[in-house]
Amino acid sequence: MNSDIIVIGGGVIGTSIAYNLSKNGKKVTLIEKDDHARGASGSSDQLVLMQSKKPGVHLALALESLKMYKTLEEELGEPIHFRQLGGLILIENEDEMKLMEEFVERQRKTGLDVSIISLEEINKLQEGIAQDIIGATYSPMDAEVDPIALNVAFAKAAKREGAEIVLGTEVKDILLEDGKITGVETDSGTYHAPVVINAAGVWAPLLAQKIGFDAPIKPRRGQICITDEVDYFVHMPVLSAKYIMAKHNPDLLKDAPEVVSRLGIGLALSQSPKGNIMFGATREFVGYDKGVTYEGISEVVKNAARYFPKLKDMSIIRTMGGMRPFTPDGLPLIGWTEGIEGFFMAAGHEGDGIALAPVTGRVVSDLILHGETFVDVSGFNPNRFNK
Repeated sequence: MNSDIIVIGGGVIGTSIAYNLSKNGKKVTLIEKDDHARGASGSSDQLVLMQSKKPGVHLALALESLKMYKTLEEELGEPIHFRQLGGLILIENEDEMKLMEEFVERQRKTGLDVSIISLEEINKLQEGIAQDIIGATYSPMDAEVDPIALNVAFAKAAKREGAEIVLGTEVKDILLEDGKITGVETDSGTYHAPVVINAAGVWAPLLAQKIGFDAPIKPRRGQICITDEVDYFVHMPVLSAKYIMAKHNPDLLKDAPEVVSRLGIGLALSQSPKGNIMFGATREFVGYDKGVTYEGISEVVKNAARYFPKLKDMSIIRTMGGMRPFTPDGLPLIGWTEGIEGFFMAAGHEGDGIALAPVTGRVVSDLILHGETFVDVSGFNPNRFNK
């Protein structure tokens, strides 16, 4: 079984890459050990947030992805339920205010439309928030999408462009000959190609190890709650400053209660078009355990109800845990690996895979086909940790 390129991983990153390469004339085989949306793509929230991105190259990439989202549903020919609603990051105290003022200033320099607003202004945008909040950051650029619909839409579009999608098939080994990629060995046979793209999310480092490449990606668990359908009242995605701290600099949570800092508790809340409210989350290093815990869910509920007291009267119908592919500097690994001809990394997006999926597919396709792309991705060099 021969192709030009093999993509390992059937989540939003892998399917976006397969779609972009296929529509540019490459014969692509995508191999996924389970099914679409079985990893991070199927256990994430629906947020396409700009405010949660690190100022600099990370946010710049996200802003490019946001531009693509505005026409993506028409391009893919499938509903993905993209909605640009704006978003809030709630601030509880003066320490958080100082942190977010600095964060906002850096984000503005990267091109984000974002400002700090008062409680009075918050109440005009979103009802039901605790009235001891001292302020928030607000950006009209934040958005939402259905991550599972997005994943399926990319896969269908890739197939229409000629990609072969192989599900329920696990890659057991990556084949090398004289330092060059020749294909992969799976539990159902051998697939040959001179290029292999590792888009396997939290499992990407295990695959990279097979050919001696050290990819410092670790699974970081997030626990999430989903309520019954309720009247629509969450008008936009809502985060907390503690979410930003837990994501980018957990050391800033050192003065928080022990359980909050240990579990990495922060608020991320939104409401689906059907009325279900999804909120979380934790940020925990517990290996490949994606189960939920009583402690984790209890703290997530307590934290969310602290910001939205109305949640106390709602029924939770489902909880779930997912694993985000964390990297030490919070940036993904995108690019060719040194010393192994034909091996390309596209993993480590942490909680930003949904937001960055469209642009990642285009960037990877550009780099493979042309050796360059339209946005600076030098900061995502996968070899940066091995120097």
